Parts: sequence; C-alpha cells; structure tokens
Amino acid sequence: MRQSRLVLYAVLLIGLLAGPCPLRAEAAAAQASPLGVSIDDFSYLDTSGEVVDQTAAHQKRLDAFMAALRADVAAEPRYRLVPSAAPAGEARIKVVGGVQKMSTLIQWAKIAVIDVSASRVLYEKLYTFRGDNDEAWDHARMFVSREVRAALAAALPPAQAAATAPIGLAVFEFELEDTSATPASGLAGSDAAYLADVTSGVRDRLAQSGRYRLVDTTGATAQPVKARVLRDCNGCEAAIAKELGADQSLIGVIRRVSRTEYTVGFQVRDARSGAVVSRGDSGLRMGADYSWTRGAVHLVGDRLLEGGAQR
Repeated sequence: MRQSRLVLYAVLLIGLLAGPCPLRAEAAAAQASPLGVSIDDFSYLDTSGEVVDQTAAHQKRLDAFMAALRADVAAEPRYRLVPSAAPAGEARIKVVGGVQKMSTLIQWAKIAVIDVSASRVLYEKLYTFRGDNDEAWDHARMFVSREVRAALAAALPPAQAAATAPIGLAVFEFELEDTSATPASGLAGSDAAYLADVTSGVRDRLAQSGRYRLVDTTGATAQPVKARVLRDCNGCEAAIAKELGADQSLIGVIRRVSRTEYTVGFQVRDARSGAVVSRGDSGLRMGADYSWTRGAVHLVGDRLLEGGAQR
C-alpha cells in the first residue's frame, strides 16, 4: 500500500514537472512561427503607344519578376509563403502591385504591403525605373524586393524581429590593384565605371539575401576611403564602419594581373573588435574588365552567403 502511494506521488510529481514544458514549447513555437505572406501576381499595363506588340515579352518578364520576388521572401525562414488562392486567414500579410509602361524607357511600379488581419496598409510606394529589358527588370526586382522585405520585417513581433534582425554591413567601394605590366597612372574612367558596377552588384546580392542591412557609406570622409586604399590601412575600415553605425565592414579588391586576367578578394571585419569574420579570394580568373562584377558577385555569394558569416 505504501509502495503504491509512493508510485502515485512519483507519477503526480513527474506530471507536474513535465506538464508545463509542452505548453512552454508550444508557446515558444507559436511566437517564433513564420509570418504567413501571400504575394499576388502583379498586373501589367502598357500605355506607351509603341507600335510593336510586346505582350508576350512583358508577360515573360513579369512572370520572372514575380517568381524571383517570391523566392526572395521564401528564402527567409521567418516568412512562410502562402498561395494567393489559399483560404482566408492563412496569410496575415498580402503583397499586391502593378506595373505600367509609360514610354519606351520609363515604367512605373506601385507596390502595397497590407496587414490583412488588421485591415491596414503597412507600406505603399510608387517606383519609377528605366528600361524594358531583362537587366532593367532584374534591377527593379532587387530594389522592390529589398523594400518589401523591410516592410515585412516591420510586421514581425518585436522579439522575433530582434532575434532575426539582419546584420548592419558597411560595404565600401571596391578598389583596384593593378599589377599588370604597364599600369596606368591614376584610376581610368573605364576602370572607375567597372568598379562602381562591381560594388553595386555585390551590394545588391548581399541585400537580396536578407541576411544583411546595408549601411550607407557615403558619409565616410576618412582619407583611406577617399583615396580607395582601405586595403592598406591595417583594418581601419572596422572603426570607420562602427562610426557609420554598422555591425560589420566589407572591403573588396580587384587585382588586375593582365588585360584578360584578374583576381577578386574581400574581407569582412567586426566593427567593434576589428576581428576578421570572413574573407575570400577567387584565385586567378580569366576575363576582360566587364567580367569583374560577375566574378565578385559569385565569390561573395559562394564564400560569404553560402559559407556563412559570424555575427
């Protein structure tokens, strides 16, 4: 009899100790559950008055735009992509929009992010972008994607938003180290244009990942920044990034070996400690100057994003 009571007490005690755990686990899971997001197909209207019928080409580009935008959102674990035809209540947030071609070179895109549960518009903006080719559409999508995901992040619960907040990254302008046989004095105009394209491409790739929040570096006035010699300043870019409010810094270098050979390197430092948290080097690559961007974007994507950087 006494043994039976002890067993009963033991069972009750185990129940009391174990009982709340599933509840806490369920509560934590609910708090961290992904935000349901639905992205409706955008409409398209061509009022440019052009003679050539481009309906098929426009639909193809719009389909690619929507697929890439959905992939950008779905790539972040804090969001759960819900089909537009799903029952009401599946998606808390709905993204809607439309594109209008105004002329041969100008297109408008209007985007809205709506909190369906609260019947409230969280974000609404009219964009203007130039061009009507694959490159122009892709650039527009990357910019729109960045803005939409920023609006979605603002809709997350505070605790979840803090836990998944992107890293503030100061991406400084890429620099050129010319080790070819006859380097030109100073930075040629064509080199400056290619470097600007490299920097823009890398920034777009990092912002698109959702892991990073790009910090504006135009306010940096330190001499190594102006002279584009951050690669030789013994890690001073970390302190400069910290002054800009960034968590980390990134500097990149294109080393020209010859007119058809180059290497790409980058280095990421913690802004507080100055410690290197990630670096990459492409090794020797073949290609003219216009291929720098492709090489740099591939390297950063492979080594930093796929490899994973530390906070």
